Amino acid sequence: MKILPFALIAWALTLTACAKEAVVAPTGKGLCWYIAQQPDGSIKNNKVAGNIPSIEQCAAELERMRLRFLRMGGTQIEILGAYQGTFIFLKREGIFTASRFKGMRYPLLQRVNGKLVVPGAVVRAPAPQAPVDASPK
Repeated sequence: MKILPFALIAWALTLTACAKEAVVAPTGKGLCWYIAQQPDGSIKNNKVAGNIPSIEQCAAELERMRLRFLRMGGTQIEILGAYQGTFIFLKREGIFTASRFKGMRYPLLQRVNGKLVVPGAVVRAPAPQAPVDASPK
C-alpha cells in the first residue's frame, strides 16, 4: 500500500504536466464530473450526475461512486472531480475544494468515524472531571 501515495503523486504531476494548457474544471449548471487520466496521458471528464443542487451533493455522488468501485475490486482511494468550475478532491482525510488545480484547497467535508461531516459540526466535549467532595470533615 506504500506504492499508492507515490502513484497518486505521479498521477497528479502527470495530470498537470501532460496538458499544454492548465487543467480546467468543467462547468455546466448542476453537473457533477469525475476527472480521469487516460492511458495516453490525456484527461477525460466523465459526467457522474446531473441536476445536482450543491457542491456537497456532488461530493457525496463522487464518494458513492468511489465506494462502489472499491467494492467491485478497484484500488483508487483518492479521486478528482468537479462541480460548476470548482475542483473536488476526495482524500483520505476528507473532501476538499479548489478553484484551480494547483490552488489552495479548502475543506468541504471531513471524515469522522467513517462518515462525512461538515467541518466544525462535531464538537468534542471536555473530559468529565472527578466530583469534588464538598462535605465538611
